Amino acid sequence: MSDTQAPPGTGGEAAGDDVIHTAGMFGSLDVSERDDVHKLKKHAVGLYGVLFLTVTGSAPISAMMFNTPIVVGYGQGVGAPAAFLVATVVLVIFSVGYVAMAREKTTAGGFYSYISHGLGREVGIGAGYGSVLAYSVFEASLAGGFAYFLNLKLAAFGVNIGWPYLALFMVALISVLTYFDVRLSTAVLAVGLISEVVMLLIFDGAMFLHGHIPAAAINPVNAFKGLAAGGSGDTKVAAGAIGIGLFFAFWSWVGFEMAPNYGEESKNPKKNVPRALYISVIGLGIFYILTSWAPFAGYPTANSAAHMAQTDPANYYLTPAHAIAGPWVASILSYLIITGSFACGMAFHNTTARYAYSLGREGLLPRALGRTHHRYKSPHIASMAQTVVAALIVIGFAVFTGSNDPTSQAYVQLYGLMAVMGVIIILAVQSLVSLSIFIYFERHPQREAHWWKTRIAPLIAFVTQAFVVYLLFGNLSFLGAGYSYANWLGPIDALVIGGGIVFAFYLKYSNREKYESAGRLINEGL
Repeated sequence: MSDTQAPPGTGGEAAGDDVIHTAGMFGSLDVSERDDVHKLKKHAVGLYGVLFLTVTGSAPISAMMFNTPIVVGYGQGVGAPAAFLVATVVLVIFSVGYVAMAREKTTAGGFYSYISHGLGREVGIGAGYGSVLAYSVFEASLAGGFAYFLNLKLAAFGVNIGWPYLALFMVALISVLTYFDVRLSTAVLAVGLISEVVMLLIFDGAMFLHGHIPAAAINPVNAFKGLAAGGSGDTKVAAGAIGIGLFFAFWSWVGFEMAPNYGEESKNPKKNVPRALYISVIGLGIFYILTSWAPFAGYPTANSAAHMAQTDPANYYLTPAHAIAGPWVASILSYLIITGSFACGMAFHNTTARYAYSLGREGLLPRALGRTHHRYKSPHIASMAQTVVAALIVIGFAVFTGSNDPTSQAYVQLYGLMAVMGVIIILAVQSLVSLSIFIYFERHPQREAHWWKTRIAPLIAFVTQAFVVYLLFGNLSFLGAGYSYANWLGPIDALVIGGGIVFAFYLKYSNREKYESAGRLINEGL
């Protein structure tokens, strides 16, 4: 019998003892035929739907216009595209094992479920709580970025609205859109993603046709060289750090890993989820390399580009776009950074709701979160709960940091520091997922056991991503931009994950049924 199938007698009438027997002996519990478990909408989205739901989470325009100036100005300088190249290679290797596991287990739990099957329920539960926290703060983070740029745009027309109100408007609108059928989210995200990618490709084409593109930018060696201090006047730059550049390069992909979370809602998940993963990570990689390389055409030297990135990062892309691609390109990009932030926040909202739904239906969060809408089959209660959390984070920043300085309060603190808080968890959990995949296939040699897919690739991914997390902690004071409370971000993350692990041990002895099913509910009837 496959370890992904339940034995007879565990249908809609399954009781606690059956759950323990199934999850304990056979590794997973297939809930496809159970009537007592609320399920997401079957076959709601196809390959393109999964792509729109996940790639939008990576927010190509936000990744480029927010992160590239930092990689250039405070990281590798001219080697910024090389940093994106290295990140592409590492994440493709990570995807090899991730795809193998996605073909093995179809579940809305994603990281949480995969870690549970490899490193055990205790670490899986801790990672599950950590993942909910990470994606939850990402929505609030993007609300800060959205509010900052929309505030600037409105001010240009003589309209002044405080950034907290704009951020809460985004959170409320996302709540309305995600309450309904997941296909509505797909349609909204598709429009946003296609428009921003098309405009950035137009920008790239204009830059490359203009010429003066430095070949050194894609030399992999330069990914491991920090920007050297020097120059004067328009070319004076401060020294950069390798760790800063690599961290922000990896940060630009956060979102692509969400594809398995939509497995229960996709058509043919065993094929479409892996395809979506490979298309997104490789497609984004090529796109990021080209789009981080292109702006150099608009500057006389690499040092002048780094100077601009350090002194006026908001216009790092817009200035060459205006001068070379045309004022209309710069103008459209200035609007798309607003819609792109919104779409990215919406994608993270969807994923957070599915993590909370997965934990809720297993009793690790309030069980109400594990219910789906009777008509839309959306995780509507989990979605509304995430809206409340995101709104409270926005309100908290508005109360404790103020609302009169959008640059510091909305952009640097709410957007920047909340993103850092979430990325710490995502990169750490991704490294644990890779280790879990290796262990899972070692324990189940009867499953697909390819030396590269389930052995070497997961180990390489584990080591490289753990190293990036190490670099992140080494540069946390820089990323905190002088805000002392930034030093608490890592400990808070560790406390949530550690608390989840402790809770798992408590369940192991106090509620065996709940413990045994943790991270093991899958849906193979698709």
